[in-house]
Amino acid sequence: MVAKRSAGILLYRRAGEGAEVLLGHMGGPFWARKDAGAWSVPKGEYGPGEEPLAAARREFQEELGLPAPDGEPAELGAVKQSGGKVVTVWAVEGDLEPDTIVPGTFELEWPRGSGRIQLFPEVDRVAWFGLAQAREKLVAGQRPFLDRLAVRLGL
Repeated sequence: MVAKRSAGILLYRRAGEGAEVLLGHMGGPFWARKDAGAWSVPKGEYGPGEEPLAAARREFQEELGLPAPDGEPAELGAVKQSGGKVVTVWAVEGDLEPDTIVPGTFELEWPRGSGRIQLFPEVDRVAWFGLAQAREKLVAGQRPFLDRLAVRLGL
């Protein structure tokens, strides 16, 4: 069985001596009351015929409702998450106002087993975080991308 693959864009901006990253809080009922470890890089799955960076740009647009900034993408490599999915991320320097986000949605049977299909946002909010705080917020499997970004930026 081939592992599922995801691609995403970690948007960052310089802030004083450091940097901030834009993360999205995962939408849906499972994540609603969680904060630490409930945020993610905007990303999504792609198939065998799709180029990963193109998928990362598409997923940024789908999840946040805005096109990915035009900055030069710097590949931060891939990480295999605990469920087996391989996530590849690019860092792009840019800026955007979290208030301008119009998240995409997904359907889910909720409550489970009820037969009721409900619509939920892909991300229910986005925010800028310094790298230390982002480490607390980000799902554990994506934290290596913060380390790689810090090295790339010389922080």
